[in-house]
Amino acid sequence: MKVLKIDQEYPQDFMRVFLDITNLFFEDTKLAKKDMTSDLVVHFNHYTDEHFTIIADATLQVNEQLYKSHFEQKFETEGTDKEQKIRLKRALSHVLLDTLEQMTEIKQQWGILTGIRPTKLYHKFRKAGLSDDEIHDKLTDEFSLTDEKISMLNSIVKNQLKTIPDLDTIGNEVSIYIGIPFCPTKCAYCTFPAYAIQSNRKQGKVATFLDGLHYEIEEMGKWLTEHDMKITSVYWGGGTPTSIEADEMDALYKTMFDSFPHTETIREITVEAGRPDTITPEKLAVLKKWGIDRISVNPQSYTDETLKAIGRHHTVQETIDKFWMAREAGMNNINMDLIIGLPNEGIDEFEHSLSESEKMMPESLTVHTLSFKRASEMTHNKDKYKVADRKTAEAMMHRAHDWTAEHGYTPYYLYRQKNILGNLENVGYSIPGEESIYNIVIMEEVQTIIGLGCGASTKLVNADTGKITQYHNPKDPAAYILTFEDAIHKKIQALDELYGFKVSK
Repeated sequence: MKVLKIDQEYPQDFMRVFLDITNLFFEDTKLAKKDMTSDLVVHFNHYTDEHFTIIADATLQVNEQLYKSHFEQKFETEGTDKEQKIRLKRALSHVLLDTLEQMTEIKQQWGILTGIRPTKLYHKFRKAGLSDDEIHDKLTDEFSLTDEKISMLNSIVKNQLKTIPDLDTIGNEVSIYIGIPFCPTKCAYCTFPAYAIQSNRKQGKVATFLDGLHYEIEEMGKWLTEHDMKITSVYWGGGTPTSIEADEMDALYKTMFDSFPHTETIREITVEAGRPDTITPEKLAVLKKWGIDRISVNPQSYTDETLKAIGRHHTVQETIDKFWMAREAGMNNINMDLIIGLPNEGIDEFEHSLSESEKMMPESLTVHTLSFKRASEMTHNKDKYKVADRKTAEAMMHRAHDWTAEHGYTPYYLYRQKNILGNLENVGYSIPGEESIYNIVIMEEVQTIIGLGCGASTKLVNADTGKITQYHNPKDPAAYILTFEDAIHKKIQALDELYGFKVSK
């Protein structure tokens, strides 16, 4: 842990950015409070001249060593107060990042970006009319991204526009997320709503939750039908939505198709069947019955010892067997997830996972980098889990990028997380034409996503202003059971206000 001292007062949002940037280099940085001994002391100096050029300097002191940086950028106009604040925050971020890179000799590939969705920034500049070369220069000069990351963003944006040609106008439709909060067990790195299904079934919570979810789907279907809303995509997530029984799945899909309007124009329905130990012939038959052929069968790793260490109660062979079972049952668009940096895994283990993937060639391969999520068991007990260092994680990600290119996959969506190993990213690759529409629309925040079920987040996107507001369903099944009726009412009110409809009583 490092203690960071900024020797001047800045607004809280500035201080959060300074902390986030420092955390790219050191684990668990803290801002210095009174009487704390500081490891890193930063002094900033900045001003804007009469030509609207912002000038910023930083001096980083570590013991007796000083690291200095200078940055300046000219603007065409004085800018609003808000714009001036953004410019200053960005300039100070530049010089802080540069001093830390000098000190550590670590180059941050994503520059000063610490947010989840860097592709949104690329789309923003594209929609403003900038050429690819102009966007490249802007991302280099203003955000310090490397050529490698800019090239990846460029490829992803182009693939997204091929997949969804109307991406810029898709805000007149909605997508639906439906959360099933149960899993066979909870993985050590997971913070999603994922409750052990057998103990909850014994307590009657599974059946009661499903009753509430049926009602929520029906009520939302009434609102969608009343306002003649088109649905772009539906994503069944969780948890693991194939944790419930085949007849329970069948009943839910019937309610969905009976309740939602224009089901014939839904572009994609996905069921996250991620845990191989939940997949059965009966459940696959239900998916086929309803015309659903996009699922996930997620190995995460092809090393049995790793699966045991992270709390996944299936074997490598079971993953392989269930993949081929799904393929034979007519699942024509299968995604598989791999995670870089799992405990005790390095280049050799990851290479083995890629070799096993080659035997199956799923339509899409999502490569995640391990993230130490605050509420996960792995974060609470870090000493138990030995994970890859930064250089090894970077080498594994480079290998994933090369391997996917060699095997005909292209990147189509990307997101980042706080406390992600090596300050890397999560990338979805697919065979061209097999990209997930839902993954694109939720990552680029181009349309409203209506969340139903446990832990589901409704993201209300104003297509005209870009303003985003959120409404969250409870994560815990017991809380959901008690509050789902009130949650539906509040959600529908928020949707009415967003679309300018007469507010429902």
